[in-house]
Amino acid sequence: MTVKDDSFTDWKNREEIAESMIPMIGRLHRERDVTVLLHSRSLVNKSVVSILKTHRFARQIAGEELSVTDTLPFVQALTTLDLGPSQIDIGRLAEIYKTDERGLSVAEFTAEAVAGATGGNKIERREPRDVVLYGFGRIGRLVARLLIEKAGSGNGLRLRAIVVRGGGGRACEDLVKRASLLRRDSIHGQFQGTITVDEAEGAIIANGNTIKVIYANDPSEVDYTAYGINDAILIDNTGKWRDREGLSQHLRPGIDKVVLTAPGKGDVPNIVHGVNHDTIKPDEQILSCASCTTNAIVPPLKAMADEYGVLRGHVETVHSFTNDQNLLDNYHKADRRGRSAPLNMVITETGAASAVAKALPDLKAPITGSSIRVPVPDVSIAILSLRLGRETTREEVLDYLRDVSLTSPLKRQIDFTTAPDAVSMDFVGSRHASIIDAGATKVDGDNAILYLWYDNEFGYSCQVIRVVQHVSGVEYPTYPSAV
Repeated sequence: MTVKDDSFTDWKNREEIAESMIPMIGRLHRERDVTVLLHSRSLVNKSVVSILKTHRFARQIAGEELSVTDTLPFVQALTTLDLGPSQIDIGRLAEIYKTDERGLSVAEFTAEAVAGATGGNKIERREPRDVVLYGFGRIGRLVARLLIEKAGSGNGLRLRAIVVRGGGGRACEDLVKRASLLRRDSIHGQFQGTITVDEAEGAIIANGNTIKVIYANDPSEVDYTAYGINDAILIDNTGKWRDREGLSQHLRPGIDKVVLTAPGKGDVPNIVHGVNHDTIKPDEQILSCASCTTNAIVPPLKAMADEYGVLRGHVETVHSFTNDQNLLDNYHKADRRGRSAPLNMVITETGAASAVAKALPDLKAPITGSSIRVPVPDVSIAILSLRLGRETTREEVLDYLRDVSLTSPLKRQIDFTTAPDAVSMDFVGSRHASIIDAGATKVDGDNAILYLWYDNEFGYSCQVIRVVQHVSGVEYPTYPSAV
């Protein structure tokens, strides 16, 4: 048999193994609210090829490819356990098992590693928490996709309604157009599932989830209890109100908490999941998820400060254009943003540097920032230049950040790539807040420059969902625990 034939036979064998994983992963998710991960990447509702690609991805961050033959026994072991709601990373299980010298079987090791999610230790499945989206633009529709995706187990979060301004046309036409925008996206592709319109009920039905479309020009016009919505979390995607007084208008009957998908002003807490989400007070009703750029720079900044100390820094963001800009030159209240977004690089301001103080109050280092909008529709890059508290080497920094992306509490926020030809479009759909580009990283003594890619739409939306899960009490623990 030739090498070519050997490779093809091996591929077909791995396809068969990955295919056998799918029903097991699906049952764990639907019946027990368990999400199976591979190095922080969910394997729920993934295809055979996607599962194999995710295994191969481990090579560039862990040094060697992870095979489905290595991880299948851990999936099989999970199906035999009395598991409660949790997230279980089979990549980490396989990695730790290789270094365990006690001679345990895979089943014994797995049972021990996830003991916190089994038997008397397991968390009881909670009733779904109602969620309302106020605004249905770029972030609103991506958040909707994520909420629908995560409703598969029937628990956790449940998208009940979206609120949009009253249109001038017929309601049925408006519904069809909004459903179409949810179904197809020029950047993020097709919705994974089915979408229909119920004109009689004024609702969009996505993967069996009935989502009421409420027309209102002001928060005061809506009584959410009239739609059977109670104790809900409202996500404001409009950015129209950013201080406590303005956002408090959303605290209408049926709404318990308000989450803003833009930087908050005044005393509104700015939350970056993974960094300061544990500071949210249980009785806090209004909070912000900060900006996409703040979410991109704060996790790696915290990681570097924890290990090396940071004396000062500057962040330069090269940011994709947004709907706030004009397609062609026209009036805009902000300087330069009135010039054509698809034709120009546009120097503008960023509040991300000043927002660091809210998310990392213990970091006393001054951080400055500026931004350039460029003619790409999605994915940005932040160039973080740091003066460190001690000298180090490029190799040490990269080894440290690779480990952070794999094993630390920031592993859902920080990703790591060694791809030599990586460009912005490669990171469309990334679920991490930022991706460290190893090839571009520069270190000289106590100076370090990190290049951080981030999907400013989808990656940020994932961070928003994590915050909402946390405040709603459905952010389930991950096993094995981060070290």
